[in-house]
Amino acid sequence: MSFREIAENVVSQLEGAFAVVIKSVHFPNEAVACRRGSPLLIGIKASGELGTLKVPVAAGTVFENASSSNRDAVGVGSSHLPRAMSASGRLSSMTNLNLSSEGMNAIEYFLASDASAIVEHTRRVIYLEDNDVAHIALGEIAIHRIKIDGISVDDSHIKDDGSREIQHLEVEIQQLMRGNYDHYMQKEIFEQPESLLNTMRGRVNFKDMVVQLGGLVNEINTMRRCRRMMFISCGTSFHSTLAARAFIEEMSEIPVGVELASDFMDRSTPIFRDDVCFFVSQSGETADTLNTLRYCKSRGALCVGIVNTVGSTISRESHCGVHLNAGPEIGVASTKAYTSQIVALTIFALMMANDRVSMQDRVKDVIKSLHELPELVKEVLKLDEQVKQLAADFKEERSLLVMGRGYQYATCLEGALKIKELTYMHSEGILSGELKHGPLALIDEDMPVIMIVIKDGTFTKSQNALEQVCARKGRPIVICTDECKELVDLYAYKTIVVPAITDCLQSILAVIPLQLLSYHLALEKGYNVDFPRNLAKSVTVE
Repeated sequence: MSFREIAENVVSQLEGAFAVVIKSVHFPNEAVACRRGSPLLIGIKASGELGTLKVPVAAGTVFENASSSNRDAVGVGSSHLPRAMSASGRLSSMTNLNLSSEGMNAIEYFLASDASAIVEHTRRVIYLEDNDVAHIALGEIAIHRIKIDGISVDDSHIKDDGSREIQHLEVEIQQLMRGNYDHYMQKEIFEQPESLLNTMRGRVNFKDMVVQLGGLVNEINTMRRCRRMMFISCGTSFHSTLAARAFIEEMSEIPVGVELASDFMDRSTPIFRDDVCFFVSQSGETADTLNTLRYCKSRGALCVGIVNTVGSTISRESHCGVHLNAGPEIGVASTKAYTSQIVALTIFALMMANDRVSMQDRVKDVIKSLHELPELVKEVLKLDEQVKQLAADFKEERSLLVMGRGYQYATCLEGALKIKELTYMHSEGILSGELKHGPLALIDEDMPVIMIVIKDGTFTKSQNALEQVCARKGRPIVICTDECKELVDLYAYKTIVVPAITDCLQSILAVIPLQLLSYHLALEKGYNVDFPRNLAKSVTVE
């Protein structure tokens, strides 16, 4: 029995999600890799050109008596040569590769769950699918796809020839370095002017005032005729869909539902063939979101992926989609991906209104604001020192409330989540319209409150909530714009003034002070900013 067959027998008995690499002293110079539910990719580094950009896949069932013609080429009649010895006396990782155009080129394989781990070594990768078993031995690679009784896998997105393409990564190694910043999160916050520009590049024509998402062009008419749109996501991605929901409804005049993926699956939500379902994820590997994608896909809905990671499972399994192009995000707490998600969703909403004459004035106003957005973000980032001083005041606090309404409700939820993630203190985002339905009981002179009051359609109601907080001896710190600062100063304990922009993009400018606050507050408390306890960047389990 070969090493691959032994590994397949083991993998067939595993339950849940996993990505494993197996080695054995009984099979030196060999490795077997397999995944189910969790991401796994293979990087290939060769001293010369590869002879092919596809790796064929053999299919079979575990425990079958495979004939010699159905076995992997590796270990069956291959004329392997021993690997060269390194200076330390150990076998080096340099081997010969079947794929090599010159036959005997030196080759290395790198196995990882994320491309950022291997980009410093190679940019050529193979993304494995669920139940793929990759067998690597002395420079040769073979991929076998197993079928296990009782476990169904969606194969509809896999190419007809069953091969796995060797893809080229576009990530630059400099994007993965901290540079002159103290932490990855700080770098990612201050990269937002560039990341937002990259999200818009090639998609927004500021000269002709038109937008186009290339990945959605073939399906946009289907979307305009759909019965409803469902945006399904988790955590920060959920907040970005909530921030864009009102504008998408305004532009499309189609009912929009925003769902948490875990709750969506718990309810076995009815999905119809004329629904369009959007799956938003920074990593593209979020387990709950991926499960809902497969659920909706099996019921005939059009599935659209919105992800930041090229080659991720969601991007491969959805019918069409959008890449954020925000660049790699290393810090666990998402910052630039959140703002890029809002911009991408805003561009989608504008695209839905391209054929509506009555909406063109509004469309042009928003496109003009998109053009101004990167420079306005730079202005907000200049508030860093002011926010740092504010964080010092909050250092000893154990709870913090963040309030707002309209477009800013999502900002409150996202700001509160960032504070929870990084500072380990209780923080709650509250819709200020619900203040008198319970949360007002929490307000006194000792409860820290941050309120977002913006000069938009909800300004009068937000101002009323501010007055209610002050009447209970609260001392609110208010994030506002220049337009309403004079009125806000009558009640606010302190103010943070951000530039004004059109209502649907104001949440991007309003959330950045909260990102900075959570960052500085975590530093004040002495916590790890980039890697908070108990959390992972990509949630690949339910």
